Amino acid sequence: MSNHVYKHIELTGSSPTSSDDAVQRAIAKASESVRNIQWFEVIETRGHVQDGKIAHWQVTLKVGFTLEG
Repeated sequence: MSNHVYKHIELTGSSPTSSDDAVQRAIAKASESVRNIQWFEVIETRGHVQDGKIAHWQVTLKVGFTLEG
């Protein structure tokens, strides 16, 4: 097993579809500029209600990645 050092960042993803989609969007966007993403942890889930229905989901998560070198 390799010794790893992880760094983590906090992200908030949003989606009109679901909380899962909000997580997927946040990780996909972060993957465009952050290499070696290994894990995530959902910190908070919240949403916006409009006319008695869920209009938007927001999910805040910690994303961990290994440092290179």
